[in-house]
Amino acid sequence: MKRTKEDIQKIWVEFSKTSSRELKNLLIEEYLPIVRYVAERMSERLPKSVQVDDLVSTGVFGLLDAIDRFDIKRGVKFETYCIGRVRGAMLDELRAMDWVPRLTRARANKLEGAYIKLEKEHNRAPTDIELAKELQISLKALDELMLEVSAASLLSVQRKGLDKDDNKLGGTVDVMEDRKVENPRLESEKKDLIDYVKKNLSTKERYILMMYYFDELTLKEIGRVLGLSESRVCQLHSKLVSKLRAQLKKKKTEVV
Repeated sequence: MKRTKEDIQKIWVEFSKTSSRELKNLLIEEYLPIVRYVAERMSERLPKSVQVDDLVSTGVFGLLDAIDRFDIKRGVKFETYCIGRVRGAMLDELRAMDWVPRLTRARANKLEGAYIKLEKEHNRAPTDIELAKELQISLKALDELMLEVSAASLLSVQRKGLDKDDNKLGGTVDVMEDRKVENPRLESEKKDLIDYVKKNLSTKERYILMMYYFDELTLKEIGRVLGLSESRVCQLHSKLVSKLRAQLKKKKTEVV
């Protein structure tokens, strides 16, 4: 029998008072489909070697954590809060697995280094031709390189991104995370990255950023919205991620 919204609300109210194991099981049963949904969406951005069922298993821990931490008095929908926790748990596990090949990581670092160097020299974002020349590769090889490091960039961009409230230009999955004390350095990095996005990304790039990391559309879905092919959106996203990673690395170097 499907529970109504009123039924779920009553369960939450009672659970907040008693922390009953029985009520918690009912909540787990109610919201478990969210874990599967998040896992399937995330798997579309990851190598085929990462199994959906593995993501689901990890995501369940995020669901349990979300149920334990959720405060019904805050007036926030649980689904919104839960998705952040579930995705965060999955990303943490992927990071712990270190599934990105060393060669890919090395290539990503080389690409970012070239981007930072050329940006300093020209006082602007480098063109594809300039990047290819600096790396001593063809334009086709550059496109392939950007595609290769794009998936590897998913974790760092989403964890090092901005708050969702900052004009929807961020990317951190822990949007609803409870923080008692603000981190001044982190807040400064967020502000710098917001400024960079506003000043250096085109309108199309900002749309892709918002639709991919906030609205969680797939590349194919974004292509339909923008009237572009999936491969073209993939290419634009790869370049966008490279820009953001280079900027994050640049700011980190400046701080050090």
